[in-house]
Amino acid sequence: MSAEKKGTGLEPNVAGLLCYLFAWVSGLIFFIIEEKDEFVRFHAMQSILLFGAFAVLWFIGLIFMWIPVVGILMWIIWSIVWIIGVVLWIVLMVKAYQGERFKLPVIGDMAEKYSKPK
Repeated sequence: MSAEKKGTGLEPNVAGLLCYLFAWVSGLIFFIIEEKDEFVRFHAMQSILLFGAFAVLWFIGLIFMWIPVVGILMWIIWSIVWIIGVVLWIVLMVKAYQGERFKLPVIGDMAEKYSKPK
């Protein structure tokens, strides 16, 4: 353990895991708090982008669920998306805790680009 902790004061793997704990909210908190650790900033930004996208899709899905017939289809699609989201959430937390910089397609590249320290 280093004598001087920076940013969050947590080990990077623990902070990386916590970036995903409360989806985009915890990602945003860690992105703001951590200014130097690229590993933590990457996981924070990936959490913001992934779960922010899920939140937007959820909101759009809620609107379409009120339309007859389309609503049933949206409910089925959203159920599948929700299962995928939960699996991704668990995988990303485990990978971050293991110290792995696990990049999702497209979102991972964007997270890498936007997570560079100031």
